[in-house]
Amino acid sequence: QVQLVESGGGLVQPGGSLRLSCAASGIIFGINGMGWYRQAPGKQRELVARITNGGSTNYADSVKGRFTISRDNAKNTVYLQMNSLKPEDTAVYYCNAVIATAEGWRSFASWGQGTQVTVSS
Repeated sequence: QVQLVESGGGLVQPGGSLRLSCAASGIIFGINGMGWYRQAPGKQRELVARITNGGSTNYADSVKGRFTISRDNAKNTVYLQMNSLKPEDTAVYYCNAVIATAEGWRSFASWGQGTQVTVSS
């Protein structure tokens, strides 16, 4: 059973930084794209950033220049470095990964878990 486990959320003041991690565990033969999403109260879930297995990245306009997505393929882990945080970045953050399993390629996400990021003074 493949699982995605997140860590790194918390409370930070505006202008501060946080680093989120999301590790995939289980029987994994490979990982293709990985990404981060977020959902603020009363808003739809939105894509924040994603990264291919080759390292190509793209970001939501609202986080460009402030957030950096990266991955460690040896650890099956994706990271989100968040700098210059703003109150509007407050949300539950989720990760997603397309993973090669014994049953083939599957998309996994931490929708039932997530990690809370709160930006407030």
